[in-house]
Amino acid sequence: MTIATTGAVRRAQIVSAWSFDVFDTFLLRACTTPDGVFERTYELSGISRTCPNISVSFVQHRIQAEGRARRAAKDRRGAVEVRIEEIYSFFPFNLFGLARRDLSDLVESEFAAEFELCRVNPDMLRQYQDMKRAGRRVGFISDTYWDSHRLARLLRACSPGLVWDFLYASCDHGSGKSETLFAKYLAEQGVDAHASFHIGDNEHADVRGARRHGIRPRYYPQASRELASKLQGETSLFELLCPGVPSRLDNGMRTLRRMMAARSAEKSPAFHLGAMVLGPVMTAFDAFIAERCEQVAGPGRRVALGFLGRDGFLSHRIWQDLHGATSAYLEINRRVSLMASADTLQPLLEFLPKIAKFDAPTFRDIVKVLPPKVAAFFAKSPDGIVTGEALAEALPELIETSELLALAAILRARLLAYVRDAIPGFDDCTDLVLADLGYSGSVQKALRRVFDLEGITIRLHGAYLISLDDSFHDLAGEDSATGFISDLVITPHAKRMLVRNVALLEQACCSADGSVLDYDGGEVLREINPHTASQIALAAEIQAGARAFAAGAGDVARDLSLQPYDAPDVAARWSAATLARLLLLPDEDELALLGDLKHDVNLGTQALAPMLDRDFVRNQITARGLSAACTSAGPPMWLAGSFALTSPSHAYLYALFGANRLPADVFEESPYGTVQVGLFRADGEAVLEQVAIHRTGLGELRVRIPVSRAMGIAMLALPLPKFAAQGLLHGVTVQSAGEIREAAASQDVIGIAAESLVFARMQRNGEHYRSESEDGCLLIPVASMAREIAIYSVAITPLGSSPK
Repeated sequence: MTIATTGAVRRAQIVSAWSFDVFDTFLLRACTTPDGVFERTYELSGISRTCPNISVSFVQHRIQAEGRARRAAKDRRGAVEVRIEEIYSFFPFNLFGLARRDLSDLVESEFAAEFELCRVNPDMLRQYQDMKRAGRRVGFISDTYWDSHRLARLLRACSPGLVWDFLYASCDHGSGKSETLFAKYLAEQGVDAHASFHIGDNEHADVRGARRHGIRPRYYPQASRELASKLQGETSLFELLCPGVPSRLDNGMRTLRRMMAARSAEKSPAFHLGAMVLGPVMTAFDAFIAERCEQVAGPGRRVALGFLGRDGFLSHRIWQDLHGATSAYLEINRRVSLMASADTLQPLLEFLPKIAKFDAPTFRDIVKVLPPKVAAFFAKSPDGIVTGEALAEALPELIETSELLALAAILRARLLAYVRDAIPGFDDCTDLVLADLGYSGSVQKALRRVFDLEGITIRLHGAYLISLDDSFHDLAGEDSATGFISDLVITPHAKRMLVRNVALLEQACCSADGSVLDYDGGEVLREINPHTASQIALAAEIQAGARAFAAGAGDVARDLSLQPYDAPDVAARWSAATLARLLLLPDEDELALLGDLKHDVNLGTQALAPMLDRDFVRNQITARGLSAACTSAGPPMWLAGSFALTSPSHAYLYALFGANRLPADVFEESPYGTVQVGLFRADGEAVLEQVAIHRTGLGELRVRIPVSRAMGIAMLALPLPKFAAQGLLHGVTVQSAGEIREAAASQDVIGIAAESLVFARMQRNGEHYRSESEDGCLLIPVASMAREIAIYSVAITPLGSSPK
């Protein structure tokens, strides 16, 4: 942050004094929030050994003790300023196995924590020194429970040789900056308030307090409101996903991000997202890859590093920026590596069901041949399209295994020629580290089969941002795979929630080139990138922001004497929380920025799937319930974002479900009663059916009405006033299948258009309806049925008192 702007240089000639706030302005703490000092105090005091795993209780009791001390001081002296000893006099010593004689030890432990965590802010130090050299009077005014003697020790410890003209600690004077401390400073120092400046991070104490006394304030916020909101969300998710570990001590990762934000010029929202969210995660991942390569290296080993395209593109660019040309970018995808590794038909049969629908050209692109029997199979299918499952089932009778293996051998030779061209000295390597966003290591496993078939003994080591660790139980020989965000960082249940929404990350990290189809003389043959130019440009801007963070983070960390990545487990946990916050709890600006992205499945098809679909989530909740909606398969690919479009609370409920913290007995449905529904045939004949009403944990009511095709029903009449005379109708949906249980479980949910619904004898305004009598009905048209069973579901939030 530059305080002395060009216009201010001239005005600086008349400044009498510059005062600086101390904590979170001149000094920064290498922890997520100021109470990280208390968490470190817990560790340094030795209580962590006698009473392990209760840092949260210690921190909360330290905060409560300060609150009680200030209230007592207000009652006794009429002011809330207190010293550190007064705070600990209200601490519950017995609870933690301490006696009152341990008060001074706790005070010294907290001061030691300050010594350890505090760093001088290089931006503020430069401003301070500039003013000092210019002959200005400079000093410090701080609201703090540390007296001026301790404050002086701390300042000089962080900046040896630092001198000042004045230093005011609020606890020495019984008054803070919001009260009379500024007035005392002005009177004792004899400075002209209107010719003085004060710099601080607290809008109330530093800005308004200074202005009230005529001092010109300079606001130095720790983070913008938008960034502060993101950081708060990350803390919430950290505590949810990583319970039982310190949540405030992060080796300065958040301090680094705040400093990077303060120094960053205004750029586009996409650049800012890359710099402030994705950049910190990918920079930490880069440090993990470097450590992984060091672990693999050893006597007699020659290690090469390759980043798998397309998702590894951003990681590779960051590695090049930070380490130079010491790695390769390998364009190898699942389908190419699988075909090249085939020594039986089985790998292909396992791969095909991953693709929802096939046509003949898509099959030819993947397999490189279209045998007559396969072509005939497609020709007999409606519109020439079959499902992946149907194709896998039929394929053994349609293609000769020997023909497939001959094609695999040709592709394998081309793949290896490409790899040898991309990695100089490949045949002299003993180990190859493969870096990628990750998950189950399908490319690594396929390459292992390729190497084995060709007699290549190079060991393969996966270095993945996110790993599904139970997928690596069958790695061959001395091969290995390690995830930065592994199941030791967050639980497998939560991990699968991240992976379910990871398509957003893939689109932000991937190359603008199309996916690899084949190789020719070491050159890559690619398919056309199906994405729009605007999406490609958006991804490039996000990547530019991430690279900018990575490029600048090292210098800023050195300025602050921070080692944010020295503890890989800490870096991994906070990276998981940062990534999870974006994927699971996006804010409105992020939804607007990223919501139009499409995801290509990259399995040999040109199909694009939407990221967001609010109606999908609403219909799933209506038809299947909240928990079932949380398990929905894609599309939409960004399910958490689709929940967030519904409401921020829905997004948090989804995150709770993914962390296995959404109790079914609270949020699932419970019986609420019954109601008689009218079922009208096309000839006007009607029958009455008794159906159940259920109440959800969110207070909504659900009515599900099954009908069979044999019944010939044309209209349903639901007497809403019988159980909810006034309410909000969230929607009506229909599911179809061959039998009722299959229909109820079906994710294929169709929303009934609101304009086709009839509110008989009821008033309606948008979602809101109201009836003055019990004769009203909601009339729901029943469409022509192609399946045997259809289930119509109605979701209502009752308003006011309604009969049960």
